[in-house]
Amino acid sequence: MAKATKREQWSGQTGFLLAAIGSAVGLGNIWRFPGVAYENGGGAFLIPYLVALLTAGIPILFLDYALGHRYQGSAPTVFRRLFRGGEALGWFQVAISFVIMCYYGVILAWAASFTIFSVNEAWGDDPTAFFLGDYLELADEPGLSLDVVGHLLLPLLLVWLAVMFVMVLGVQNGVEKANKLFLPLLVVLFAILVVRALFLDGAMEGLNALFTPDFGQLTNTDVWLAAYGQIFFSLSIAFGIMITYSSYLRRKSDLASTGLVAGFANSSFEILAGIGVFATLGFMAAQSGVGVNELEGITGPILSFVTFPQIISMMPGGPIFGVLFFGSLVLAGFTSMVSITQVVVAAVQEKFDLGRAAASALIVGVCGTISILLFATTTGLYTLDTVDKYINEIGIITSAILMTVIVAWGVRKLPELRAHLNRVSVFQVGMWWHWLIAVVVPIMLLVMLGSTGYSLLIDGYEGYPTWYLNLMGWGAVGFAIIFALVFTALPGRRDRRHEDELFDPDDLREEEEREEVR
Repeated sequence: MAKATKREQWSGQTGFLLAAIGSAVGLGNIWRFPGVAYENGGGAFLIPYLVALLTAGIPILFLDYALGHRYQGSAPTVFRRLFRGGEALGWFQVAISFVIMCYYGVILAWAASFTIFSVNEAWGDDPTAFFLGDYLELADEPGLSLDVVGHLLLPLLLVWLAVMFVMVLGVQNGVEKANKLFLPLLVVLFAILVVRALFLDGAMEGLNALFTPDFGQLTNTDVWLAAYGQIFFSLSIAFGIMITYSSYLRRKSDLASTGLVAGFANSSFEILAGIGVFATLGFMAAQSGVGVNELEGITGPILSFVTFPQIISMMPGGPIFGVLFFGSLVLAGFTSMVSITQVVVAAVQEKFDLGRAAASALIVGVCGTISILLFATTTGLYTLDTVDKYINEIGIITSAILMTVIVAWGVRKLPELRAHLNRVSVFQVGMWWHWLIAVVVPIMLLVMLGSTGYSLLIDGYEGYPTWYLNLMGWGAVGFAIIFALVFTALPGRRDRRHEDELFDPDDLREEEEREEVR
């Protein structure tokens, strides 16, 4: 029997850690966390936020790490090796990443364009009309349109070419080096941005609005659900990213300690983003003669592409501030985009025994085409908003529930996975992890799924037509399910389970002995 091709690896623990943090720190940290915190108790929100990080975020991060490192493969390969019929769950996670890839690239193209627009404040006196009208050429109402916005094509093409370039270079020379370059640069740029924001008139009023605690909100179950949702969506867990990334770790790798560092680093950046965003919003409120609570557009794309251009036009040195802000969006988004793409490329490589260049070209070509036809049209913003809502809050939550319940109760692999974590980690994971993964996390996620699903079914979303939500929202979730079933059924490379592909404790002991001799 032919020997399997040796699996790619990170250069070391630091390379993996930077890639993991780069994946977690994305657009949601900058434009989602500040608004969610503000609307859910301000400073008091940090209490449920920290509880959610410790009881759900980090435990699921540990689970992803353990699965990827123990079973050495992409998500479909890992779940196939974990239990009979498990490949479909892996492909469901890949499908979620595929969908997110298609619209994430468009947002990066927007950010890249606005980095350039910041130089001369091209949005003029009305950023709303510029973004929605001149730039996106947004239709008056949701629908299906093949009317592609021409000036979106060049930045979108450049984004996909950059992603393709990193993918072709591989895990160590592409993904790892991109994160080693972009993540420190992101931290420096954003730190400069925050420091500048803190010295703006009205900055303290903005920070008071964000951090003044409303402890009465702690009795509101919606606040706790919002905290779990924010942690869950910001850590890149339960849809294949960390499973894939951890599979490239060397056998002797400290999984648990790395997970703790990645989890707290992501949350630290979110809080830093909250400080920067609300200090800036405080300045805007002061300049407008209104309270921070009277401002609109404090979360999502409108915050970034309408509210911030307004602020940039008001402040001294606005163009520099704009380049820093939108440049930070590009860097944060690109490191996340690379991680999402790696999930899909790795799965296709392993299933069909393709080379990295061929798999990368195929995936980027297909996703790039879909991103143009669905998200770069005059109805693209509506489609992006809808697909993002449903694929995140229905698709990813469903994936996490299935993963935790199957691992904990179906195949009962938690003891084996905890032993694996403890075998390679300095920080020892106790029985508390079993209870969190088996009981607390599934219950919280089921409540979140039930609450969101009920709201979407009864109230709809953003007043969009029901037919449109069924097609683009529930349709995105349905597409992920069909994608999973089809790719599971397709014939592919037989999983031979070579010894050099699966983790063996003896390999760890041999590696330690070699290091002692050296």
